Amino acid sequence: METLDRPDPTGQAAAPDRPVRLIDIAMLHAKLGLSAFGGGMSGLVFHEVVTRRGWMNEREFLSGLAVCQIIPGVNIGNLAIYVGQRLRGWPGSLVALSALLFGPFFVVIGAAMAYDWLRQIGAITAGLAGVTAAAIGLLLVVVIRGTSQVSRQVGSLAVIAGTAWAVGVMRWPLIPVVLVVVPCSIAMAAWRRRADG
Repeated sequence: METLDRPDPTGQAAAPDRPVRLIDIAMLHAKLGLSAFGGGMSGLVFHEVVTRRGWMNEREFLSGLAVCQIIPGVNIGNLAIYVGQRLRGWPGSLVALSALLFGPFFVVIGAAMAYDWLRQIGAITAGLAGVTAAAIGLLLVVVIRGTSQVSRQVGSLAVIAGTAWAVGVMRWPLIPVVLVVVPCSIAMAAWRRRADG
């Protein structure tokens, strides 16, 4: 078990030598489900799966994350399914998603019951603003790591910039932008692969 828990400072760890136990997948996703709020959770998953445990390498994770973000559904749920599947097939996917959702289900029920009382406390409102800032920071970690993977590829940087401009600046609807950008990105990757050889 110690080889699975040993940190990898480069983030380029190979797949583990032996299968990751389902209980380890469950414990990690239960911890993630109970310790992360809002966006930015993909940064925590990256740290735990790639950097800390070495269950995947950076490229595998970022490729999966990209797919998880363009398919329907909640990104972190999609990511749990992807990680579980890569590590242990469909049982891993089932365990990862179930563990991710089990704890938060009960937290949300309790929070909903206490919401009317808590929203009148100013410190709670201020705390939520702090949590939002932390989530954005974690999301930036994933963005920086992802762009470092494509920083030498002008076409990929153009896709990133074009998508950010279209959705963020021009406020064009996300789905039509994705329907244009994804085929362009796939075509560029195929062309680059053929050119490389």
